[in-house]
Amino acid sequence: MDKPHIRIAVKEDLPSIVDIYNEAVLNSVATFDTVPRTLEQQEQWFEQHGEAYPVIVAEQDGNVIGWASVNRYSDRLAYAQTAELSLYIKDGHRGKGLGKRMLERMLAEGKAAGLHTVLSRITEGNDNSIHLHRLFGFDTVGTMRQVGTKFGRLLDVVLMQKIL
Repeated sequence: MDKPHIRIAVKEDLPSIVDIYNEAVLNSVATFDTVPRTLEQQEQWFEQHGEAYPVIVAEQDGNVIGWASVNRYSDRLAYAQTAELSLYIKDGHRGKGLGKRMLERMLAEGKAAGLHTVLSRITEGNDNSIHLHRLFGFDTVGTMRQVGTKFGRLLDVVLMQKIL
């Protein structure tokens, strides 16, 4: 088995990106989406990114096993250099250091794209994600109390920020 290779995503990666994301939608609180996304929705999402908001994938033995993106934080132009991070790893590939490699690459891509600030919203209890962000210099800037309901529970969200 080859070591995962991290690269810029292409449109052909979208079916795998959708599968990985929808697994998180259905089985975790990593996203507050509650309905799986369609390939068409993800194509529209991908088209909104471009060079200003990169999307990367981790590929191993020809299969996409993770993806990350920096997403437009707001449509207000004053926020153009601020993005929100998304990072998802396929079940069975977590806990092996891939998240560190992907986050490092995503931050480098974001900086190269001209971003100044990256934000992450992390659901309460996701201590591994909070720890990973801290390793890369993210600071906790607040906790939003009971802002989302998933699986019948009201959940807090930790807001973290890194200046690139």
